[in-house]
Amino acid sequence: MTAPGTVDAALAEMMSAVFADHAQRRGATADVGWDSALWRRLDELGLARLTGSDDSGGSGAGWAEAAELLRSAARHAVSVPLVEHDLLAGWVLETAGLDVGAHRRTACVVDACGVAHGVGWAGEAQRIVVIWQSADGLRAADIPTESARITPGRNVAGEPRDTVQVDLGTLSGAVVDDGLLQTFRLRGALARSVQICAATERILELSIDHVSTRSQFGRPLARFQAVAHLVADIAIQVSAARAATEAALRVAADDAWTDPRSEFLVAVSRSCVSQAVSVVVRNAHQVHGAIGTTAEHPLHRYSLPAMAWRSEFGSPRFWDRVVTDHALRAGRAGLWPLITG
Repeated sequence: MTAPGTVDAALAEMMSAVFADHAQRRGATADVGWDSALWRRLDELGLARLTGSDDSGGSGAGWAEAAELLRSAARHAVSVPLVEHDLLAGWVLETAGLDVGAHRRTACVVDACGVAHGVGWAGEAQRIVVIWQSADGLRAADIPTESARITPGRNVAGEPRDTVQVDLGTLSGAVVDDGLLQTFRLRGALARSVQICAATERILELSIDHVSTRSQFGRPLARFQAVAHLVADIAIQVSAARAATEAALRVAADDAWTDPRSEFLVAVSRSCVSQAVSVVVRNAHQVHGAIGTTAEHPLHRYSLPAMAWRSEFGSPRFWDRVVTDHALRAGRAGLWPLITG
């Protein structure tokens, strides 16, 4: 029996082993792209739809397990659409009362013209869950990929981030609660925080290993005060980001997205991880020097995704503004209770 919010050790070890094995087979310099063999294995193990309900063919797990799965993938620098397929598309379908089935999916919110930019893995999906504002309220529909016009794109880490265009006049879908749109953004934003935390933690490990094993002028790099300060700053930012993200995960684990503090906690998490990325990536590349910029060195497999993810599901400026708005509404008397819960 595991405590609430924790993950069974054997399950966590299995998740890590899956991605470690894939990373080893992939090699150090492989391009980011779709891997059907990895997806089949995740599906066979019940990890592709980890948080889906048992009735819909999922594994019935919660956010604690989902976070561990995302951490494992990020720590091994494996790019796979777990967020898009499970935490977003699968969740929307179940919430809307639509059939889930066994198709590989992504999800997006389209504007009044039926367009969505930066949609993860749309070109690799079999179906797309589309959310839009209609005349009679918010709607969600599950459409085959062939029904949409997809323009390929990639983020700075090389992950597929496509533009999707649909004809809203041909869609019907199901009417969903207006709150689904807000929760959709919060779920995606929190998932990216988890991934960023894992990537920055790995960057910290690489930096510590580098300064401990490399020497300059006859002594380890770690013995130089300036270098030690750079690594210490990385550690501080990583710890702050992890603490803020774990606070938000506790709300998600209770499925309490209606909790008034949900948006605030996710916003704090995103604000902290965004700040962490700026410091961690800058300092880590200073610590590693020229070798950190080479394709053979693993540093870019963590720094580039971290920089890309911090702008998805809301920019750093957007989430900083959300934190500020909550603080101003809380006022002097309510700010401390808002922070401490």
